Amino acid sequence: MDERLLAVQKMQQFIEEHIFEEIKIEDLAKLTMYSPVHVRRLFLVWTKMSPADYIRRLKLTKAALMLRDESCRVIDVVSKFGFGSVDGFQRAFKKEFGYNPKEYGSNPVPIYLFTPYTVNAKKPYDFTPRGSRRVTVQRIHKAARKVIIKRGIYANDYWTYCNEVGCDVWGLLRSIKSVSDEPVSMWLPESYRKPITNGYVQGVEVELDYQGIVPDGFDIIELPKADYLLFRSDPFDDEDYGTVILDVQKVISEYDYIGNGYAIDENNPRIQLEPICTRGYIELVPVVAAGCNGFQG
Repeated sequence: MDERLLAVQKMQQFIEEHIFEEIKIEDLAKLTMYSPVHVRRLFLVWTKMSPADYIRRLKLTKAALMLRDESCRVIDVVSKFGFGSVDGFQRAFKKEFGYNPKEYGSNPVPIYLFTPYTVNAKKPYDFTPRGSRRVTVQRIHKAARKVIIKRGIYANDYWTYCNEVGCDVWGLLRSIKSVSDEPVSMWLPESYRKPITNGYVQGVEVELDYQGIVPDGFDIIELPKADYLLFRSDPFDDEDYGTVILDVQKVISEYDYIGNGYAIDENNPRIQLEPICTRGYIELVPVVAAGCNGFQG
């Protein structure tokens, strides 16, 4: 791997691990053994923003999630993340998200959170399955829920979706509190598609009685309770994320559903979770008992 790319990855990891502290350019220079000037230049080339902007936006995003999920005061957030003052934090928060932090904390609305993709996630997939990784299979149940989705017209996977719709959709979805704790990508069956849209969407699963805001340009659909087979790879190195996805999808395509008592449920969406190296890559395939309309018991 390019040593410059590795240096930026190390800086991103360091920032994530020390986000509650004051992080100086000198800390990143010491970490990478580059000069502060070279650190700024490298970071700007690979992430399209300066280290200071990256750190500020990541702190503000984590502060927004804290205000959304915890009963806390603005001063608590300021203290935890090391913002210089309440006034400075309020100005920065409103400039980033368009809302006063106190108002947002009392009434969270969808906002575009900063999604700090690691730099290697900007590279195309390596379409060379290795087929040697362990993939575990587990049956799970999902309750009936609604899903707020953003449709594409031509998209059929993450990269075509990101090119067509935009990668920042994920940040908006992350700001909406989910029953599954994270956004999802889905391949929708025909019954959930619109005439001019394709099957691949990104969305967030919410309660059936969700009454919150549906952002402009988004739809909300209702999904019934369903059973899924969860296919999960072992944890992987960041640079291997593309081959891990292909390995899991190969196992999915070759899995003996009938032999294990299942049939693929064509009436529910297949689900893809964000590839996170520490937990492995996960896809969920909807299933019913072979020869039946659903599971009993």
